[in-house]
Amino acid sequence: MSVRQHQQSAPSSLAVAVLTVSDTRTLETDNGGGLVAELLAGAGHAVADREIVPDEPLLVKELVERWIADVAVDAVLVTGGTGISARDTTCETVVSLMTKLLPGYGELFRMLSYEEIGAAAILSRAVGGVCDQTIVLTMPGSTAAVRLAMEKLILPELPHLVHEATK
Repeated sequence: MSVRQHQQSAPSSLAVAVLTVSDTRTLETDNGGGLVAELLAGAGHAVADREIVPDEPLLVKELVERWIADVAVDAVLVTGGTGISARDTTCETVVSLMTKLLPGYGELFRMLSYEEIGAAAILSRAVGGVCDQTIVLTMPGSTAAVRLAMEKLILPELPHLVHEATK
């Protein structure tokens, strides 16, 4: 079966949990998480849940684990906490839960980001993978990075990823 046939057999509507990792954001000021939710809805997907938690590994881990265990959640999208400061631990926390890594996601994100921001793309630690049968993808918290990840990578491929992860 070709990739195109696989994509056509993928679900057209998904239930996606959205997590913003930030010490300072609220629902009113969470532009990155808001954009994720808006773009998901625009593509015909449902936001199954949306939360904001501080940059605390245990809180991030507990919430992502809860969503992974929820059969009603097809995927988890995480924004924020992907930088290189001491408080940025999203990537390490999420990767510790992954049963399969998708290195191409981060590689492609950085390649596309390089086209927009140049060498500063080296600071991006976007990671993705499968946690049991749930797709989990992280992205930086800026709206430009969210738009890039969502429009160029996530929305075009998420249904196919979910389909493959649940086979």
